[in-house]
Amino acid sequence: MTGSRKKSADRENQRTSRRNFLKAAGGSAVAATVAAVAVPSLATDDESGQQADKKQYGMVIDVRKCIGCHSCSVACKAEFDVPLGATRSWVEYTDKGTYPNVSRNFLPRLCNHCRHAPCVDVCPTGATYKRKQDGIVVVDAGLCIGCKYCIQACPYDARFLNPLTGVVDKCDFCIHRVSKGLEPSCVNSCVGGARIFGDISDPESEISRVMATNPVTVLRPGMGTEPNVYYIGADHSDEHENKRGWYDVRVTTHRKEKDRR
Repeated sequence: MTGSRKKSADRENQRTSRRNFLKAAGGSAVAATVAAVAVPSLATDDESGQQADKKQYGMVIDVRKCIGCHSCSVACKAEFDVPLGATRSWVEYTDKGTYPNVSRNFLPRLCNHCRHAPCVDVCPTGATYKRKQDGIVVVDAGLCIGCKYCIQACPYDARFLNPLTGVVDKCDFCIHRVSKGLEPSCVNSCVGGARIFGDISDPESEISRVMATNPVTVLRPGMGTEPNVYYIGADHSDEHENKRGWYDVRVTTHRKEKDRR
């Protein structure tokens, strides 16, 4: 091979090597880009700086299925050894009408685990707080001083001072069960299947589907607390309607404090 032919062959080999290198480098870059798109960040932040995928537990009570059997109240008392005269969960009877045209409706009650919980705002020690990971409002017995501020602030009569412990107590959605993937005790024991519990921030959850396909109401919406306990078919009549003269209304609360808020 002559000198000129040898130089020409060397230049061709260099160009071929350069093309092969660029192809390899380009392929690696594309692969890296695809990998970055295929594995997005799992923890995205919302405007408040908190994780956008956090849960908000809530409950829907379908009053059309409630028969007033009190299995929920009994299960709650058994689960937490609630003292006599105190309740974490209870069922109200509402009798309405003028004899013989009368009706009876049931209204199960419990802590509403409000988005804007006034009990949290008034607690001087921080014993009552709303859990960031699931929105459940809880009481830290070790911090509670029994001042009863939260009891007065709650618009739903959901709290009581436990005479055995000297601290405030209430429904906590059975955290000890929920953390293990179980339903709250009242939901598990409901013979009519009137209670649905779950993550209302998940549009695919059962509770979200029920709320999307049924009109729901909450207790005392004018308080602005944004409760996370919802009702289907509930009769929110109260005894103040007696003053209107339309019909008689009698509410039985089955609690130590007989007046309903």
